[in-house]
Amino acid sequence: MTYDFIELEKNGTLPLYQQLYNCISKAVEQGRLPQGTKLPSIRKLSEDLSVSRTTVESAYSQLDVEGYIVSRPQSGFYVQTSSMPLSAKKAVGPSSGHSNAPMIRYDLGSGTIDRESADLKLWRSYVKDILKQETAITSYGEPQGEYELRKSLSLYSYAIRGVICNPDNIIIGAGTQPILYILCGLLRSFGNTVAIEKGGFARAEQVFTDCGYNIIYIPSDDEGIDISFLYDSDIKILFVNPSQSLLNGQPLKMNKRYEILKWAEKCSGIIIEDDYNGEIRFSSRPIPALQGNDSERVIYAGSFSKLLLPSVRIGYAVLPESLLSAYTEKSSLYNQTASKIEQLALAKYIHDGRLDRRLRRQRKIYLEKLNALISALKNRFGSDCEIVTFENSLCLHIFLPRTDKDIAALAAKKGLRITHIPTESEKCVLRLGFAGIPLDDIEPAAEILKEIYYK
Repeated sequence: MTYDFIELEKNGTLPLYQQLYNCISKAVEQGRLPQGTKLPSIRKLSEDLSVSRTTVESAYSQLDVEGYIVSRPQSGFYVQTSSMPLSAKKAVGPSSGHSNAPMIRYDLGSGTIDRESADLKLWRSYVKDILKQETAITSYGEPQGEYELRKSLSLYSYAIRGVICNPDNIIIGAGTQPILYILCGLLRSFGNTVAIEKGGFARAEQVFTDCGYNIIYIPSDDEGIDISFLYDSDIKILFVNPSQSLLNGQPLKMNKRYEILKWAEKCSGIIIEDDYNGEIRFSSRPIPALQGNDSERVIYAGSFSKLLLPSVRIGYAVLPESLLSAYTEKSSLYNQTASKIEQLALAKYIHDGRLDRRLRRQRKIYLEKLNALISALKNRFGSDCEIVTFENSLCLHIFLPRTDKDIAALAAKKGLRITHIPTESEKCVLRLGFAGIPLDDIEPAAEILKEIYYK
């Protein structure tokens, strides 16, 4: 693969990872990188472009978050999006430094975190300490994940989420998707159909589809998913996030949780608990994970992309004893997808109490940003808007009267990134993330959105 389309200005004002992201995303949109194209590995591209691996990893992470590329365990990175229609290419941001399109100035997307609380200097110090351990970095990592990290996670997940496990029950991978690929290989005895709430986790659905599973969307209402639907079908696998309903952003009530566990026991089913952002709650303490009520019928899955850094791709799952033996039999055939260096750094970071302190600090920061964004939107849209917040999510949904405008495209031209959610309702639904935008930028971002909508 040649890199003629990649032009980096190493002394420019735009960060190198952003320039690299711009070049690759533009090439995908223009069809110069067709869907299915395999991209160079992080190490190879960093060497060929003479940039750091962190630069490439950060660009790839952002491209993955936005759906341009996909990471396939033990295979590499592939272009996931086909080229865009000519009419749409002009409206998409962010643009490269060589385009006439405006740069994104206000980011209300969901692919970033708060920079001031990122502890980059501290995290670098932990990584540097591991790099000094020659024995650790000159050997292959454990396929199941480094024991030091699994030990730290067993204590952390119990203290923060009430997860019951020991280090031997934990498997580690480079995010939730690689973990799900492994789980798909372990769950064949439960059939080939997975029930999932519609609009829940598109990347999880893609994994199940890739592995030959059928996806059935389970009905839900304000109380949560319809358990009777599971009883009336032959479905044995349920993928669910009990910490957050898709309709009202609230966690599942205890009676609904017990109904789910009762279904799994009576029907010999298995539950994959996607605990995305389960630690982050703004107005109350986190509700313990479902796994703590039944460690044999629930597979717990967690990650650190929004709590630590999006570029640190580490996820983990807690396996029931019944699946652990099946995994152990084939574990030697799996390659570990998460960096050994980052695993060991994270293990010490957790052990020293850094992650717990960071979590408490981020809760305060994100609550302040959430309240500021709600206030800014209400001041500008008044009774025209309905706002739905999510107790443990770093975004909100705003419902506006139907409009024929392509608001996301118009916003991009004004330097504002937002996400439009297609819906069958008569309203325009926008998802606005607040984690990455500085507090002082929330008011001007809301003003741009108002100007676009009412113009």
